[in-house]
Amino acid sequence: MRTYQEYIDSPLPWLRKMPSHWELFRNKNIFQEVKETVKEDASAYPLLSLTTKGIILRDVESGKGKFPKDFNTYKVVSKGDMAFCLFDIDETPRTVGLSSYNGMLTGAYTIFHVNNINPRYVYYYYLSLDNVKALRPLYSGLRKTINVGTFLGTKLPVPSSTEQDQIVRFLDWKVSGINKLISVKKRQVSEYSELRKAVIDQGILYGFSKSENKYSGVYWLGEIPATWEVFSLKRVCRVNASISEDVKAMKDSDLVTFLPMENVSETGEIDCSIKKKIADVRSGFSSFAKGDVVVAKITPCFENGKGACLDDLDTDIGFGTTEFINLRPSEKVLSKYLYMITMTRPFRKLGEEVMTGSAGQKRVSINYIKNFTLGIPSVEEQESILSEIDARLKPIDKALEIEQENINNLQEFKARIISDAVTGRIDVRTVEIPEYEYIEDQSVEELDEDDIETEEQED
Repeated sequence: MRTYQEYIDSPLPWLRKMPSHWELFRNKNIFQEVKETVKEDASAYPLLSLTTKGIILRDVESGKGKFPKDFNTYKVVSKGDMAFCLFDIDETPRTVGLSSYNGMLTGAYTIFHVNNINPRYVYYYYLSLDNVKALRPLYSGLRKTINVGTFLGTKLPVPSSTEQDQIVRFLDWKVSGINKLISVKKRQVSEYSELRKAVIDQGILYGFSKSENKYSGVYWLGEIPATWEVFSLKRVCRVNASISEDVKAMKDSDLVTFLPMENVSETGEIDCSIKKKIADVRSGFSSFAKGDVVVAKITPCFENGKGACLDDLDTDIGFGTTEFINLRPSEKVLSKYLYMITMTRPFRKLGEEVMTGSAGQKRVSINYIKNFTLGIPSVEEQESILSEIDARLKPIDKALEIEQENINNLQEFKARIISDAVTGRIDVRTVEIPEYEYIEDQSVEELDEDDIETEEQED
């Protein structure tokens, strides 16, 4: 890709040089802050959210994500407005968005009308900075906040309107092509993920060996191997078992592992890096011991498989979010086998159907988990089944790892080409843009809970 013939030094700390014919505009000359709130007429405004995929329309009835008690402080957003999250910037996956909708957005965000510039150009520019959190020089305070006045006084490089439009056309074309490839890779990831679930279902619900069967008496399960016994989970494990005796034997200053929801994956991995003093977690949190199994009880974490076998917990006991239910296996079931039971699709699907609570706050009950019933083989056969599951999952997990790496590489390439175009590292003025289908980053239906911004970010 060609570059510009002449560059000049830039005064911006995140941009060393810029094309010599570009100008520097202050944000206050292109942004007009929007402070209008919906007040008592929230029903007239569609609910929007700023996500890693941009500003999206929220489906309130779906129950996905969390919602405030009321929307009176939400800000009015018009199509073409830009939204910025100017606090907790390093910890927030996406802090800038360009709205394609009229609606309302959490009052925690700063909303601007965009004037005197192509909105998509300035969006791409700030997206490129957000991708690398380049605005760090503007942060202040522990929450890494950018004061609105400081932000409006900040400059950005601006080419002519004709060149802005060409940069936007170029990036829309290139980004669409990359998004198409990412979409293909994500479909492959989804297919491998479903295959993974099918392997677990087969092994845990019916086993891998051909044998004489019997009717289980469980309507959704049907026939199971004749040697298996039908048990509810409360007969093979204790739900929310206590660790009080362990705690009594420890000092208040002793450190234990703490597991917030984000430190437990949807495929059973745990991040034990957070340690807290016993005195700080003794009450108000869920508790568990090494070898227990934890299951997320809140939507959508439960449906998505959040949970883990804690055989690899690096302290004898631990604490975590109150949204975990812990299961302590008896001598009738191996810890990892118990975890695999919670990973079967029937366990998750049937639990989803009996969740209770308001939208965004639905939870599965302890009684559901206690009374979930299925066939359980002997411990020896459990070991054999787990070994076979591991063998069958190994190539699937390797394929998942490769495809996810491909997605990450494509995302990095997309970020780089956006940055190169809006900072003038490449000259796209003479690039001919062919006809193409514009493809968004991802459809809303494919978003998971990590893409959904929640109102917990509000001050």
